[in-house]
Amino acid sequence: MVTIVGARPQFIKAAAVSRQIQEFNKGKKQIEEILVHTGQHYDYLMDGVFFKELRLPEADYHLGVGSGSHAKQTGMMLERIEAVLQKEKPEVVMVYGDTNSTLAGALTSAKLNIPIAHVEAGLRSYNRTMPEEINRLLTDHLSTFLFCPTTQAVRNLSKEGIRDERRRIVKNVGDVMYDSILYYSKIAEKRSAILEDLNLCLLTPRSKLRTPHYYLATLHRAENTDSPQRLKSILRALNEIGKSHSVILPLHPRTKKMMKNYRLLSKLKNIKFIEPVSYLNMLQLEKNAKAILTDSGGVQKEAFWLRVPCVTLRDETEWVETVKSGWNELAGGKTKKIVLAVNHLERKRPPERRMKIFGKGKASKRIVELLLKSYK
Repeated sequence: MVTIVGARPQFIKAAAVSRQIQEFNKGKKQIEEILVHTGQHYDYLMDGVFFKELRLPEADYHLGVGSGSHAKQTGMMLERIEAVLQKEKPEVVMVYGDTNSTLAGALTSAKLNIPIAHVEAGLRSYNRTMPEEINRLLTDHLSTFLFCPTTQAVRNLSKEGIRDERRRIVKNVGDVMYDSILYYSKIAEKRSAILEDLNLCLLTPRSKLRTPHYYLATLHRAENTDSPQRLKSILRALNEIGKSHSVILPLHPRTKKMMKNYRLLSKLKNIKFIEPVSYLNMLQLEKNAKAILTDSGGVQKEAFWLRVPCVTLRDETEWVETVKSGWNELAGGKTKKIVLAVNHLERKRPPERRMKIFGKGKASKRIVELLLKSYK
């Protein structure tokens, strides 16, 4: 089996599945996994630290694609992935999520008649201006194994005529990122010193418990960063919120680049910008935040699992379950609406119970079992 990854959320997901493959291989090797890193994320803080921290094996192939336009990046991946697949001749290719690495892996495999396993299949925002929506649509329609994180994802596929049948396996296996958060959150508490380093949590005198007094923000999607008006509007909101509580923003390279282009960095005195952080540090920042403001799909879910209120800086989300549950509020990109959403969170008590809509933390095991069953 060849696994293709290229971006930090995929490293997290692949680590969970790879760990299960190693478990199944104890005593008798059943799956040989060959790891291909496209190089879509190539900075150490976006790449190397994740491999090290998640204990992912070193990639068997690093394609070194780097950044570029969607066409250039995907084209280079297609050419380089094809050479790997022709050499290795895998029985199945596994891809994750909705990046250009996902699409390139799926397209190349389909052209070579190699079955595709798509982890996190069936997600839909129904906004085709998003590159991610195009990537996930095409990948799903090319895949043989569609491993869905929720029942809603299975329904979405069914509407498009993709169902569990003889030539296709469509299963709600749960969310592999939930597997990861259960595994790594306790490790993060022991190993991460990010809260102390940034002096983010106060101690109450009586209980000596940490009290969250900061908001955590993440911002990276092209729909938010590539529009000067939308980026300025979101940053104005974060700056306004920062007047009363600290706002911590780990700065994604794309966001940093666009902020420099638009000359915004010097105008935002109430936002604390920090470098991108490792997975364990991010879990600690999320877990101890007063609330999270994000345009990331993965962070929306992590907020839900960690019981931290979330404001999503998008007009729609593929993770509709987090909104329906009451833990997530869509605010879009307008300053006033974002500030109002945060004020609403201050007055609102989040639901007491979390719906078990993302499985029980055993998605990776289920994926490996289904693959083994299919190739016996």
